[in-house]
Amino acid sequence: MRLRPVFLLLSLGLSLPLLTHAASSRTCLVVGVSDGDTLTARCGRIGAYEQIKVRIAAIDAPEKAQPYGQRSRQALSRLCYAEKAVITERDTDRYGRTVADVRCNGEDAGRRMVAEGWAWVYDYHGIVKKRGGDLFRLEATARAQHLGLWADTAPTPPWDWRRERREQPRHGGGGSQPWGDVRFEPLS
Repeated sequence: MRLRPVFLLLSLGLSLPLLTHAASSRTCLVVGVSDGDTLTARCGRIGAYEQIKVRIAAIDAPEKAQPYGQRSRQALSRLCYAEKAVITERDTDRYGRTVADVRCNGEDAGRRMVAEGWAWVYDYHGIVKKRGGDLFRLEATARAQHLGLWADTAPTPPWDWRRERREQPRHGGGGSQPWGDVRFEPLS
């Protein structure tokens, strides 16, 4: 008989993470869209709002300064800006953003961005495969139909574009001087 309470406490302790994960969905108002995979949402009640930055799980969209970046941002804005969104948290990224599945107007924003060709599938920690892998099929269809960024013959994935920017010298030109190869001669 003594094992019964211990077993009950142990099973409750093991199921608690599952309960908190299932309860992590919340409805928020989208108040900003940074790019095709990142938005800002206001959650909570009047007088007790919390503003969160959300990175949509399983996708990576072009950066704003990258080709198709502005159009990708506009596509996400059309779907989510000034709308209520159901945000289901999955993780937190290294920048402190909430990584989440986002539904706007009853539609999965990540699926829509990939299906319309405005984002690549980004299988962070195997999340896409865990959810059945249908995003890969949607990306292949968008690519075959030359939708969105796939109208370009060889679009640069954002992770490659960011890496290229990090590897470029900070100052154009040679040497360690911000003015490049310009040499100053003393005045006589």
